Amino acid sequence: MPLCLSGWYRGYLSRNKAQQGVFPVSFVQVKEVIIEKRGYEVVMSAEMPLVKEVTTTLREWGSIWKQLFVRLMWELMEWRSQLLSGTLPSDEFKELKQKVTSKIDYGNKILELDQVVRDDDGNILEPERASVISLFRAHEEATAKIGERIKEEQSNIQTDHSGISARIQSSPTHSLYVFVRNFVCRIGEDSELFMSLYDPNKQTIISENYLVRWGSKGFPKEIDIRLHCIFFHLSREKIYLICQIVRVGRMDLKEANNKKFTQGLRRPFGVAVMDISDIIKGKIEFFFILLSIGLWVTMKALVGDIVQIRKEYPHLVDRSTVVARKLGFPEIIMPGDVRNDIYLTLQGGDFDKYNKTTQKNVEVIMWVCDEEGKVIQNSICLGAGDKAVSEYRSVIYYQVKQPRWMETFKVAVPLEEMHRIHLRFMFRHRSSQESKDKSEKNFAMAFVRLMKEDGTVLQDGLHELVVFKGDSKRMEDVNCYLNLASTRNHHSDPHKMSTLSRSSSSVSGGGGGLSVSSRDSFTISTLVCSTKLTQNVGLLGLLKWRTRPELLKENLEKLKIIDGEEVVKFLQDTLDALFNIMMEHSQTDDYDILVFDALIYIIGLIADRKFQHFNTVLEAYIKQHFSATLAYKKLMSVLKRYLDVSSRGEQCEPILRTLKALEYIFKFIVRSQNLIISCVSLCFSPYPSLCASLSPPPYTYTLTFYQGDTFQHIQDIVVSLLRVINQTVITMGREHTLIVSTLQIGHMDFLMESFLLFKDLIGKHVYPSDWMAMIMVQNRVFLRAINTYADTMKEKFLNNDDFEVQLWNNYFHLAVAFITQESLQLQHFSPTKRNKILAKYGDMRRLIGFAIRDIWYKLGSHKICFIPGMVGPILEMTLIPEEELRRATIPIFFDMITCEHARFGNFSKFENEIILKLDHEVEGGGGDERYMQLLETILLDCAAEKHTLRPQVQHFVSLVKGLLIRLLDYRTVMSDDSRNNRMSCTVNLLVSPTFSEISWQSCQYLYKLRDLHLECENYTEAAYTLLLHSRLLKWSDDMCSQFEFHGSQTQRQLKETLYDTIIDYFDKGKMWEEAITLCKELAEQYENEIFDYELLSKRLEKQAKFYENIMKILRPKPDYFAVGYYGQGYPPFLRNKVFIHRGKEYERREDFQNQLMSQFPSAVRLNTTTMPGDDIKNSPLQYIQCFTVQPVLEIPPRLKNKPVPDQIINFYKSNYVQRFHYSRPVRKGPVDPNNEFAVSYVFKMKLFISGTDLSDSFSTTLSPLENAIETMESTNEKILTMINQYQSDWSLPINPLSMLLNGIVDPAVMGGFAKYEKAFFTEEYTQQHQEDRDKLLRLKDLIAWQIPLLGGGISLHGKRVTDDLRPFHERMEECFKQLKKKVEKEYGARELPDMDERKSTRPRSMLRSFRQSVISISSLQGSECGTPTKTHPDR
Repeated sequence: MPLCLSGWYRGYLSRNKAQQGVFPVSFVQVKEVIIEKRGYEVVMSAEMPLVKEVTTTLREWGSIWKQLFVRLMWELMEWRSQLLSGTLPSDEFKELKQKVTSKIDYGNKILELDQVVRDDDGNILEPERASVISLFRAHEEATAKIGERIKEEQSNIQTDHSGISARIQSSPTHSLYVFVRNFVCRIGEDSELFMSLYDPNKQTIISENYLVRWGSKGFPKEIDIRLHCIFFHLSREKIYLICQIVRVGRMDLKEANNKKFTQGLRRPFGVAVMDISDIIKGKIEFFFILLSIGLWVTMKALVGDIVQIRKEYPHLVDRSTVVARKLGFPEIIMPGDVRNDIYLTLQGGDFDKYNKTTQKNVEVIMWVCDEEGKVIQNSICLGAGDKAVSEYRSVIYYQVKQPRWMETFKVAVPLEEMHRIHLRFMFRHRSSQESKDKSEKNFAMAFVRLMKEDGTVLQDGLHELVVFKGDSKRMEDVNCYLNLASTRNHHSDPHKMSTLSRSSSSVSGGGGGLSVSSRDSFTISTLVCSTKLTQNVGLLGLLKWRTRPELLKENLEKLKIIDGEEVVKFLQDTLDALFNIMMEHSQTDDYDILVFDALIYIIGLIADRKFQHFNTVLEAYIKQHFSATLAYKKLMSVLKRYLDVSSRGEQCEPILRTLKALEYIFKFIVRSQNLIISCVSLCFSPYPSLCASLSPPPYTYTLTFYQGDTFQHIQDIVVSLLRVINQTVITMGREHTLIVSTLQIGHMDFLMESFLLFKDLIGKHVYPSDWMAMIMVQNRVFLRAINTYADTMKEKFLNNDDFEVQLWNNYFHLAVAFITQESLQLQHFSPTKRNKILAKYGDMRRLIGFAIRDIWYKLGSHKICFIPGMVGPILEMTLIPEEELRRATIPIFFDMITCEHARFGNFSKFENEIILKLDHEVEGGGGDERYMQLLETILLDCAAEKHTLRPQVQHFVSLVKGLLIRLLDYRTVMSDDSRNNRMSCTVNLLVSPTFSEISWQSCQYLYKLRDLHLECENYTEAAYTLLLHSRLLKWSDDMCSQFEFHGSQTQRQLKETLYDTIIDYFDKGKMWEEAITLCKELAEQYENEIFDYELLSKRLEKQAKFYENIMKILRPKPDYFAVGYYGQGYPPFLRNKVFIHRGKEYERREDFQNQLMSQFPSAVRLNTTTMPGDDIKNSPLQYIQCFTVQPVLEIPPRLKNKPVPDQIINFYKSNYVQRFHYSRPVRKGPVDPNNEFAVSYVFKMKLFISGTDLSDSFSTTLSPLENAIETMESTNEKILTMINQYQSDWSLPINPLSMLLNGIVDPAVMGGFAKYEKAFFTEEYTQQHQEDRDKLLRLKDLIAWQIPLLGGGISLHGKRVTDDLRPFHERMEECFKQLKKKVEKEYGARELPDMDERKSTRPRSMLRSFRQSVISISSLQGSECGTPTKTHPDR
């Protein structure tokens, strides 16, 4: 970008170098660059490589991730800023570099962009500085790493509501995020909010409490309190969120807040409950709720464990977020997960008031004490988010005999102290008066040990504790109570149990002054969540087998009867114990079978559906925690023993379970062997040769280079191995193996095989599509090899004696395959990727394209050998959208034309081949308007100096250009939603000069057009389309040509199949006349050619059915619409053309026009029927004109002047129509309000169509008298048609006939033909228009003939009318009598035959015989008006 003027730079856009201009200096940042010479100049920024990579990545992601992954892009932008700052310490820089590269690689993979390979430091691995093998290995390692990363990041992809719901439903670990926004409640004292989750099905709390302490002033109690919490390991069933409010202060809120009253009492205040099942299941993504007590919380369902959630939701969850764990174990306990929590719940109590007048206000105080009575500090946790305390005080219920606390808290003590720990409970009466409260002492106590004497932990469930009474000091002395039984159901010591009956009042055996309270009771429940403490004696004996080795055998056998849930809880410890037993008894096999059976039992347990999610736990244990290096010997020994016993046919009960667990047995064996190999390798690492021998590869080849000519050695190796490699690769994946010749290799054989190998590798896509660096290195190798081989071929195989057509043919096909491969089509890549490839490798297409051009011109007289075979490949190469490549290779076409013309006097082979291939290539996406311009310009320029060739080349160019225009339009429109546009474009292509006659080449478009018609249910049009193909076939037994794409059929078979399909289409389209014509042709073949009378009978039956349909089934008359597409905004096949459209049955013009406008939403509708001017035709906009036209009946010669039924004639009114007309009224002269018909002229335009669009038109203006004649003819025709319909079908409703007849005999609005009499049948009009004498007679004749038609219609109406319409009919008869009397007096009488006389079975034909004399159709046929009896000559 050089400085061109003061304050301005000249330059171009990086995305479009052709767009050049000037830029203000203030908008340009000058950067340092590095210029490298690689045969051409490469300019690169001098920025840090990682900064450049982040910049190009952001540009490439920007267009794709702008909506979905904004957060990730913001992270990259922020990291880029940190990198540019240059202030990071080396360790932070290294960590940030790892995060940046990991994020880039992950994003590239998700977006299906190219994979970036890196070295150990995270820098991009340059292909020029790495060997091919190391580059390949780097791609493999990068793919594996990214695959693992995607598994971790997979949940980030789904951001929509349904995705979250699906993940929550399928994830084994899901959680609830809760954020406390505010708590507003007028308590006036400090309060404690206990939030937990409740399962209504199990009727129990399922999570720890989340405790928030709220101050009396309406703010959190502490400044650093954490108001957000995660509830982990939730089920997917119905769940409630519960919030219990405990106030801390006076006994009663009504009491005055002064020192007289006791403070600091925990009193129940309120509770709130909400069903949050939909939130947990992900049906509601984020929820904000105001609970009834004034608590605002935000909730959101999250997926994953705590590590995953912190990684995926850093904006919600951080290190300070409180974690409320599940009361119980999660669904999966991974190896290494250590937990040792004991949850205690105060259930309730029953305390007698003794000598008090009222019930006590009981407070429970609990400590965690050791054997000496010392309180374990900070061992009690009231709820997640709260600090651990040393003392617990319960809620106080005022004067309640049986308080029910249901308060849960956690006891957390070190594992090694558990056997010394017990819990001590003190019971105290609390008074509301501070003076009395201070004098109150503890009135009772209870305790419980956490560990039993057998080493197991306290069982889960309810425990009714013994309540002791005595002196308060003695109750705190452990020596007084610790040796006593603590629970009512204590079974460990019968002696103790005997002294604790409910009636006893003192403790026998020296209780130290404590007595058992017979009238008090206290109940707690415990839940142990520990991966180290078990409640099962058998499992404990196995885990601590070293303490009692004599019971080892018994404990191993007991393992099979232990509850599965207990085993999987301690899966890692159990497996460790089993393998330790095996390893410590490696010299004997005493326990091998027992350990093996125990292992089989555990594997089978995990295979059970109930515990199948522990498969991942077992896999993790094998990979990360299993350490028994010699276990494979023991496992294989027992396995072999079982298999041997089973193979001898002896009974072996464990064999079935063993076979089911075989997968994991072998995994343990393989892991054990790998561990020992790793250990040995580590020991001998200073000796690499010995270490390598421990794990030799499957095949080892050693090449020793002695001193001497190294080049000669390499050449010998190449000669020995390369051909074998070539032939092996060529034959890979093929059915027939290539016989390897043992003869000495020759140049031609080697080149042929190399070409086949290269082409095979190019076509097979050896590497994944995102390994762009590897693919480009491969292409660079191919390019060098092809150019090297080309030099050898020019030297050895270009002379006339040594010229090998097949060798050169293989070369050209390989070169074109290389140049057209997908990985080199830069136009399909993003600008970033395209610039990257061009900077590193250049455009290889241009290099190989120029080489093809140079070699072609050196072929000399041998060029003719490659025509037309190479026309297609060269065309494919020239279609590549690269300007210089096109300019260099298109002249090859003219050279081919010259060669063929010099040999044969024409170039028809070249012309036919290029038309055939051009059709295929353009449809596949090749070609554009620029290519069409270049092809025309270059070929015409080349032909300018060849006077003999110029006319033929010009004709060829014109032909190809026209075809290209239509093919490009077709390709564009095929992606359009408008079926009509696709139909029009396909028809436009079929009528092009190239396809001037339907040939095999155009058949593919016929079938595409057929499919479009079928989609629109245009069955008639689909039939006519297939009929064009059938005309190419003969009734012969010749085989179809290869272009027929219908398999091995004769032309007769194919034509018969097509006729059957066409007849079915005509039948669906109610075009039975056309179907009958084809049936007759088929019948002729069956009767006189192949003599298949059975098929003939079936065909005649179908034909008879079509005749019956014509006479009996009503076919509604469709409307025709003229549609004009004006303006330059339309494609060429529509631009400024008028088409006649046939509407569907009962389709109105408004509906048709709305559908038309929906296809062109930006078009302007023209509401006039006049032809628009040039301003509209040349406008860049789109205009649509649509109006209804009437078809002009053309009666076939065979039906003229014959008594033909209306059903037959009506068909020709809407079919086989080539002429149409439309009319619109115009007024001339002053308007007479008394008689407007005198100035009612009609503008009438006649349209002629040819092929698919309007070919010609002319217009005329009808005088008022001619308009009146047309109107009367139309009315008489309508009356006669309706009479025929009602005579043939008595089920038709009478209303339409009633309205028609009444509108004529009693014209209340239009005035009937009385207006015509007033306008035309006057002396004044006759004198002024002497030339209209015949027309006046014609109008009078039509009025006279209307009377018998009305009479027939009224007679028919009288037979069909119902009783309720009888008065209406009588009124109509009265009007008709008056009208008839007047008309017969003025214009004479006319008579029709009696319609009741049905001597023939064809009454409609009788009426039809009078049609010629009653109604003139001359005006419909475009001739002048004549007498009623005028006949029409046959055409």
